Amino acid sequence: MNVILRRILALWVRAELRPADAAAAINDCDAPVCYLLERRSAADLAVLQNLAARNGLPRPGKRLLRPGEHAEVRSVITLLRPRGFFGRRYDRRPPPELLILIDALRSHEGSDVALVPVAVYWGRAPHKEGSLWRLLFAENWALTGRLRKLLTVVFNGRATLVEVGKAISLRSLINGERSTAALARGATRSLRNQFRAQRAARIGPDLSHRRNIRGEILRTAAVRNAVRQEMRERKVDRRSALRTAQQYVDEIAANYSHNFVRIMERVLRRLWNRLYDGVDFAHASTLTSVATGSEIVYVPCHRSHMDYLLLSYAIYREGFAIPHIAAGINLNLPVIGRFLRKGGGFFLRRSFAGNTLYTVVFMKYLAAIMARGHSIEYFIEGGRSRTGRLLQPKTGLLAMTLRSFLRERKRPVVFLPVYFGYERIVEVGTYVGELSGKQKQKETTLGFLRSLRILREHFGRVHVNVGEPIALETVLDQHEPKWRDHDYDDGNRPAWVGPATDALGQQIMRNINAAAAMTPVNLLALVMLATPRQVMLETDLANQIDGYLGLMRQCPYSERVTVTSLVGREVIDYCYRLGMIERQQQKFGVLVSMTDANATLAAYYRNNCQHLLALPSLLACAFAGNPVMRTEDLQRLAWRIYPYVQAELFLRWDENELPEVVDRTLASMAMLGLIEAQSDGTGWRRPPPTTGAAMQLSLLAQGMLQTIERYYLAIAQLLRAGRGQLTARELVELCHLTAQRISMTYGLNSPEFFDRSLFVNFIDLLKARAVVTLDDQGKLQFDEVLIRVAADAQVVLSDEIRHSILQVTHS
Repeated sequence: MNVILRRILALWVRAELRPADAAAAINDCDAPVCYLLERRSAADLAVLQNLAARNGLPRPGKRLLRPGEHAEVRSVITLLRPRGFFGRRYDRRPPPELLILIDALRSHEGSDVALVPVAVYWGRAPHKEGSLWRLLFAENWALTGRLRKLLTVVFNGRATLVEVGKAISLRSLINGERSTAALARGATRSLRNQFRAQRAARIGPDLSHRRNIRGEILRTAAVRNAVRQEMRERKVDRRSALRTAQQYVDEIAANYSHNFVRIMERVLRRLWNRLYDGVDFAHASTLTSVATGSEIVYVPCHRSHMDYLLLSYAIYREGFAIPHIAAGINLNLPVIGRFLRKGGGFFLRRSFAGNTLYTVVFMKYLAAIMARGHSIEYFIEGGRSRTGRLLQPKTGLLAMTLRSFLRERKRPVVFLPVYFGYERIVEVGTYVGELSGKQKQKETTLGFLRSLRILREHFGRVHVNVGEPIALETVLDQHEPKWRDHDYDDGNRPAWVGPATDALGQQIMRNINAAAAMTPVNLLALVMLATPRQVMLETDLANQIDGYLGLMRQCPYSERVTVTSLVGREVIDYCYRLGMIERQQQKFGVLVSMTDANATLAAYYRNNCQHLLALPSLLACAFAGNPVMRTEDLQRLAWRIYPYVQAELFLRWDENELPEVVDRTLASMAMLGLIEAQSDGTGWRRPPPTTGAAMQLSLLAQGMLQTIERYYLAIAQLLRAGRGQLTARELVELCHLTAQRISMTYGLNSPEFFDRSLFVNFIDLLKARAVVTLDDQGKLQFDEVLIRVAADAQVVLSDEIRHSILQVTHS
């Protein structure tokens, strides 16, 4: 019967083996191989046997080599066996074959068996889910009867995923003096948990008890205490306070649906094909390495409303369960909010201040979905970046995640940073308006319907890059090595938790930037915005783009950064087709230019990737007014300015790594002809002013010049006012107004030049590094350190720029 079934399924079933090296790993096993299937199924076994024959693997079902005389055991074992003809229940007792194998190993000390877990998921192979019938009979957590299994094979046989786990030594599971039955029960529990974690990673956790989550939250001691506090503060009875807590749960909670997600995958596939030339998902193998057995927290940057749709789509297409996504309550719109909940969205208010009950309910909801094994996604920037730079992290959800883990350590937590790189942002019109000073528009259902007209437009490619994962336990070890020795409850918040959360937030942002995508649009924006009036000869533009590409290849920012494969002229042609630039034929060549609107938007794309060339640009600034620079002076300037640039752009290197990185960057710049080493090896000189290399070095310097100008502006204002004359808020406002005036006077298409938040962050860092201090009246005090910082800035800035800033400052 099995032979007939195998032949029939071989004609119909198309199974994909995961991971790619599974066959080699099985063949490398030293001990005899015994396959473990999660559930008894003739179809699953037949698919495994066909795959084994096709890939040259040990045959499932053959007799195992036994060290002694024992009852016959075949090389495949099923952990869960259905009871009854219809298979409505499972027999969870240890399989008899496992008992026999354990007896055999206990009587022969030198022997072992390699247990290879194999899970068969029907209708879960990436890129292959099609019709509605396939969606209805795709893999889930429900018990499967014979009729449903038949329909599943019929509709999803050509979209089947066979996932092979790492081989497990049976002997490693049976150490100890317990009886064979006790050892078998322990081994069976361990193996069932592994299958359960693997299934949760692929299709999502079991949601059969989702309706009980509200009761689970309301029964916690923390919520009961918060309800009693609500009764006292608001003078309401217990029933009213409890009803309020229930309403909070309903307002927050997701209503995840596997079928809805499967249908939306088809809808989004068509949407992306209409909007984009493609969605590139880089470093997806990182998911495979951390998904099983870990609680994944996705922490992407926030560029667009498309972010959560794109990330969920990319994760699902890779064959993993999509995360539960934290969304602002402003997106809980009629109809749209309901769909977002079914896709795993849960909602939170912008502020929890003054509402203890809501805060506790939300924390307990977050803890509950983590305990159930759901991966989570949230944007720690708090909102979409309107400037293209990463925003300073909001650490509220990070702190809740950290405290939930400390209270209940069911599985290790891994944070997975994600970078989004758009060649053209969908909210293009909105962002140009907001960057030009218009108020942010409130999200409405009508506004959403109006936005559907974007479906007629074209937005290039999208890059979704996975960054280096961050294990929460590693972060905790750095701040409190003995954290495992203590128990933590809702009332116990150690002092080290705050610094650990802040450090984690900064590390996430650095890892996001370390996985950036340098697209043709980013390259064009970097060069064009460095030129006066955003006009350049096409040949010079192509040469500068090629120079940037060469610099990034000579001195790569990070292994996870992806760079376009196009060269300079191809980049220009590509951006011309996107409508970013205009061409005008002149006698001396082709002029490439940008309109004012495109220049404002180009600042957004430049800021996406400015950090990738920040250090070369910073070093290039030193040659703007100095033909020769000693290496030790360049190192001192970099050391003085780098901490502020690092904090603003979330650069990846620590300060103790900086000297080596500076030397490596200078060597790369010299290889490309941007600078020349002096014969005595003590310094560097810029190329002759009339050469193309001198122009390239000058344009490279422009990338960081406005940032240093902004720093110098703040310092100049403070020095002019004097010690103890300004508060931090007064200095920020003064800098903001002065920068606005400079921007209008000199025609800068960079709204972030007068961004208040950047001045706030710079002054906060000056205080943190004790360059400035506050007196008893809250006024800013400073000493010679600030004057030395200003002196170093003067070395970097040309005389013309410094005099322009000082003229505006003193007027």
